[in-house]
Amino acid sequence: MGDMSELTSSSRHGGVGRTLLWVAVVLSLALLGFVTAVAVRSNPIYSDREANGVSKYRFIEHCREQLEDTEELTVAAAGQAIPLKTLVEQGGSPLKAGDRLEVTLEAEPAQIIRATETIEGGGWTLSAPATISVQSGGKTRALGQLPMQCVHNRQDDKTVVQLQLPGQ
Repeated sequence: MGDMSELTSSSRHGGVGRTLLWVAVVLSLALLGFVTAVAVRSNPIYSDREANGVSKYRFIEHCREQLEDTEELTVAAAGQAIPLKTLVEQGGSPLKAGDRLEVTLEAEPAQIIRATETIEGGGWTLSAPATISVQSGGKTRALGQLPMQCVHNRQDDKTVVQLQLPGQ
């Protein structure tokens, strides 16, 4: 019988230990959550979501995503928005079947973050050079660079990307 009482008393101690372990885990997670929330709030990439409708990080991601959608991308020229594809083909670079236009930002991530500024009334703006190239059969041929303008307006909650012709 002595063995049984030892078994129950040791399992009781185990239960207390397990409860204390869970309390420590829960407190650690709560502390980690608080530290993360404070770090995110003070992080310039994630900041200003309330003021600008979207965080700086998401804004930059939206700009990149829209640059990749070359079918929809337009170029501002003489007050008009000309599809990039049309402009490239008019510029003497007809696209063959299977050719793909590619637009990439020519700036380091740190430069992009520095170039992203808030606009009055809430929102973001980013201006950076973008390289336009054609991918054809595994080869990439650069056509040139154009300034890229990306704007997020808090009022209509939209991010709009447009390339600019120099001198516009």
